Amino acid sequence: MMETVFLNGQDLTPETLKSLQSFESKIDLTESAWEAVKNARKVIDKVLDEKRTVYGINTGFGKFCRVLVEPERLVELQNNLITSHACGVGECIPVGQARALMALRINILAKGFSGISEETISRMIKAFNSGVVSQVPARGTVGASGDLAPLAHIALGYGKMYSPKTGIAAAEEVLASNDLSKLELKPKEGLALINGTQFISTIGSEALVRAENLRKSADVIAAITIDTLSGKVYAFDNVIHEAKKHKGQSIVASVNIELPVLSCRNSFSDDHTNYQDPYTFRCVPTVHGVALDSIKFVRSILAVELNSATDNPMILASRDRTISCGNFHGEYPAKALDILAIAVQDIANISERRIERLCNPSCSGLPAFLAQEGGINSGFMMSHVTASALVSENKGLCHPSSTDSLSTSAGTEDHVSMGGWAARKALQVVKNAEHVLGIELLAACQAFDLKEKEGHFKSTEVLTNIRNLVREHITFMDKDRYLAEDMEKSTELIVSGLIADQAQFIQ
Repeated sequence: MMETVFLNGQDLTPETLKSLQSFESKIDLTESAWEAVKNARKVIDKVLDEKRTVYGINTGFGKFCRVLVEPERLVELQNNLITSHACGVGECIPVGQARALMALRINILAKGFSGISEETISRMIKAFNSGVVSQVPARGTVGASGDLAPLAHIALGYGKMYSPKTGIAAAEEVLASNDLSKLELKPKEGLALINGTQFISTIGSEALVRAENLRKSADVIAAITIDTLSGKVYAFDNVIHEAKKHKGQSIVASVNIELPVLSCRNSFSDDHTNYQDPYTFRCVPTVHGVALDSIKFVRSILAVELNSATDNPMILASRDRTISCGNFHGEYPAKALDILAIAVQDIANISERRIERLCNPSCSGLPAFLAQEGGINSGFMMSHVTASALVSENKGLCHPSSTDSLSTSAGTEDHVSMGGWAARKALQVVKNAEHVLGIELLAACQAFDLKEKEGHFKSTEVLTNIRNLVREHITFMDKDRYLAEDMEKSTELIVSGLIADQAQFIQ
């Protein structure tokens, strides 16, 4: 039996939202949320009964805000809004992301500031629980008056849709196969469905959850590399990092000295054969630490945004009135996701440099490119090049999108966040970084095995267990073979959370 996730617009988390991408949960509203929805709709009905003029209910939109619309055309107004605004372009986001986007918009509607009717939100919930969702093009939102284009596609019921019964097919076929029909919108409902930052927040939440897992995994993967290449633990002494007082730095240092790196061979001693390790070893607490602190900041922003009323106008049932405002602006999540991309890129940057040290015999003391019979075999030569390419691609993607703004709607919507692009590129940066760390994990385990073969290397139980886990999926490379498949498996070990889980620490 499927679990039911109850939405109320108050406590949805990034993890729960990401989990709603799968078809293993249903959704519903809490009793208090149903009551809030009902009370907000009463305000709309009262506006109509009293024939008051209110933006978005009986006026045009944007530049047309002063155009009054006759009562008999209010439904046409809302339908026209959805059809005209569903103008995204390019490839569609994955079905799972579209499901999460739909669920998140329902969560915001559940707060009771939108004026959606119980009937309409019930039909949306039924569609979600049937696995029915629109195909949503990825491009076309500037993230200011809400993510208008992608949310319009969610609400449309035209074009292509998906359901488990039909796969991707014409909307009419998908709806009919699931005993559903297109939404019949009431006054204000079209605007209620599309005015919000949910596209930014949905994709951004996936990027955040994956970034948190990646950062934990990166601590462990760095530890394998450092231990395998005889790095010293002196630089991870907690006294050093407590003196600098950055919390994330101290956490990363404690992980690297107390759990993964402290092997019997790697303890404090008077060995002066190598006075200082390279920055890519001893500065891991600083680089990974600021990533940790930055990611925590991003979580604090997105956790609020996932439960924030982002409509215009806002329906204030407690005051029996409506107020035009700017809650739809995506600046908060846009800025946060620009920061997330930069934080994750530094994890990839330093990982790529460690891969170079693993592959460079003058740094590692191991065979060049970790290849046995070098020359006949190229080993990890080209996988390092792939990591370099991904890191360089990320550099362009890390240019902040939220520093940009273009005036739209004939100057009415004259400052925008570009948050949709901030979210999409942040997720791509995370995905690229996952591949880079996957390559380091492969190379570090290859170096680990080569050192063991020399007979003078003993690592910690934690790191040995992680190497063994990798070897359950990917064998030691004794000669050149098709590496792309190994790299995908290594990356999947990271994405699945198995690497972070094996470390047996919680941050």
